[in-house]
Amino acid sequence: MDFIPANESPIFIKIFRLYTKLLFKWRFKTVWLKQEYEPCSECKTVYFLNHHSWWDGLIPLMLNEYRFYQQARAIMEDKQMKTYSLFQKIGAFSINRSDPRSAVTSLRYAVKSFDRDKASLFIYPEGTITPAGSLMNFESGLAWLHEKLNNVDFVPVGIYMHTIRHNKPELHLHVGRPIRLEDGLSRDKKTTQFEKSLDQILSDLRKTAGFDDSQFEQFL
Repeated sequence: MDFIPANESPIFIKIFRLYTKLLFKWRFKTVWLKQEYEPCSECKTVYFLNHHSWWDGLIPLMLNEYRFYQQARAIMEDKQMKTYSLFQKIGAFSINRSDPRSAVTSLRYAVKSFDRDKASLFIYPEGTITPAGSLMNFESGLAWLHEKLNNVDFVPVGIYMHTIRHNKPELHLHVGRPIRLEDGLSRDKKTTQFEKSLDQILSDLRKTAGFDDSQFEQFL
C-alpha cells in the first residue's frame, strides 16, 4: 500500500474536535487528566502512548486541541488509514509495519514534520492494539526518532479505562514528564527506557484510577 501523507484541514479539525468532545462526553462517565508536562511556546514534542482500544486514536486530537496547542501529527497503521481516511485530515499519516523500507519512509516523513514551528508527533510504539495490563513491547521506531531529533521532548502518555465506580467507563489520562536519556545509549537500551517509563505510568494508573482522583482534574 502506498504511503499516505497527512493532509490537515483546519476547518475539518475545528468541526471534528467538537464532535469528538461530544462523543467522549456521551460514551464516558468522566475523562480525567493528570498533566505533568505543558509544552512551552517554542517546544517540539514526541508523545508516546499505549494502545489498548479504538478510542486511543481520538485521544491525541483532544489533548492537542484543548491542552497542547501544537502543530500535531500522528503515525497510524496504513490499514487503519485506509479504513478511516478522515484521520488524514486531522494530521495522521501512514506506516506499513510489515515493510521495513516503507516504515523508514514514514519515519523520515515524521522527522521532516518537525521543521514546522511548535511541531508535535503522537506515536504508539507497540505498533498495534495490545491487551490491557501486558508489559510494554515497543518496536524500534521511537528510539530511531530519538536519534534523529534534537531539542525535542519525548513525553509518555498513559491511557487507562475502567468501570470501577459506574456502569459507564471512566477514562484516566496521565501525561508524564519528558524522558531524559543518557548519552551514548544503544537503540535497544533507549527502547527499554521508554518502555519502563510508560509501564510505570500505567502501573500507577491501575493502582489509583477509580480510587483516588486527588492528582487528576476533570478534563471532559
